[in-house]
Amino acid sequence: MEESLRNSVFELRDVDIFYGSNKAVREVNLDIPEKKITAFIGPSGCGKSTILRCLNRLNDLISSFKIKGSVTYHGQNLYAKDIDPVEVRKRIGMVFQRPNPFPKTIYDNVAYGARVNGYKKDLDELVETSLRRAVLWDEVKDKLGESGFSLSGGQQQRLCIARTIAAQPEVVLMDEPCSALDPISTIKIEELMQELKENYTIVIVTHNMQQATRVADMTAFFNAEAVGKGSKVGYLVEFDETDKIFSNPSQQSTEDYVSGRFG
Repeated sequence: MEESLRNSVFELRDVDIFYGSNKAVREVNLDIPEKKITAFIGPSGCGKSTILRCLNRLNDLISSFKIKGSVTYHGQNLYAKDIDPVEVRKRIGMVFQRPNPFPKTIYDNVAYGARVNGYKKDLDELVETSLRRAVLWDEVKDKLGESGFSLSGGQQQRLCIARTIAAQPEVVLMDEPCSALDPISTIKIEELMQELKENYTIVIVTHNMQQATRVADMTAFFNAEAVGKGSKVGYLVEFDETDKIFSNPSQQSTEDYVSGRFG
């Protein structure tokens, strides 16, 4: 494990997250390695997506959100006052649970971020390269002028991945990217993740434990405990190489969860 974490992209130290007065996540300490796939697993309501969205400051869009502790990106405090969240999101892209192409052509979906960011090089080349990296080029190269909505669900999700990487981030966050897809599309997205990790650090939230075993190098298991009437607080139980989490976890609750005996 020490070898795999030698080059950490993110370091979380004593992270507590609040929505108003409600503490949603407590005391998370986590190092996320470079150019590997890290999976967040755990039951609903344990803070997986909340932690994921802290990594590119998407939670800032929620007015009641508050964070304590530190989240650093290559050693720089992501929540320092002089850090622009928009710049953070350029470097740390996000792919959401449901495919969300823009109401634009396939070409313009991919080119959107580059145009907004003032991209000066060959846009056609960038679009083609991004679609190729998303393993979508051969399927859409003759219909780039058609709407992104004309594609199947799996193709739309790969289009969203192409749109994300066209903005040239270093990190790609994925929040349940396959939950709305059929099994064949899911396999294509998983194969794509394996290819992308050669160039990108990937962090994925998934409820599908088989998916975590197939794609992830590292896995973090989160759980939640009741803290009063109807409210829960999430916390990190264990973080290790995926093989160890699923075959020889150090915590009983992890073993119960991955073996299906949880709850």
